Amino acid sequence: MSQARARLLGTASELFYAEGLHAVGIDRIIAAAQVTRATLYRHFPSKDNLVVAYLTRIDEGIRAQVHTARSENSSPVDVIRAVGQSIADGIRTPGFRGCAFLNAVAEYPDPAHPVHQAVLAHRQWFQDTITEILAEAGHPDPEPAARHFMMLRDGAMAAGCLTDPTLVCETFLNGVEELVGRIPRTTQEE
Repeated sequence: MSQARARLLGTASELFYAEGLHAVGIDRIIAAAQVTRATLYRHFPSKDNLVVAYLTRIDEGIRAQVHTARSENSSPVDVIRAVGQSIADGIRTPGFRGCAFLNAVAEYPDPAHPVHQAVLAHRQWFQDTITEILAEAGHPDPEPAARHFMMLRDGAMAAGCLTDPTLVCETFLNGVEELVGRIPRTTQEE
């Protein structure tokens, strides 16, 4: 990635997350990144392309967190806990403004739009991954449990920027423990 592209994406990512996708214009990104309009459009043919790149960058970070959780934990139950903990840690970070994907889909409600499609692709990957980990852990109903995990996560991400993040994270992690508690003990100990 060229320095100009990295600077553009980094600047746009900070502004998009802090202020919203529609609220931040191209001129503001160009000025903040200290590049020319031609440079922006050489790397990102449209603002939509830049927004998709921003979401892709976040998706890659979340995939890396899940990969790390899987490589650092031998038990699938501990992987689920680690993924839950990484979500809680994110909610506690300064400047937290909720889930970038939920925020994006609220601004791009058309299911055919590339930004909306990027959100759906990320969410499908995340749900499939959680389903797979829960199945590996021996959960008796991994698909509904993964949907439950997603809803817990979505609620925590929304509430985490509205109220006390400590209480939100505590409630979220308690919900994760309830999901893990439905896994037969014999399976958890293997």
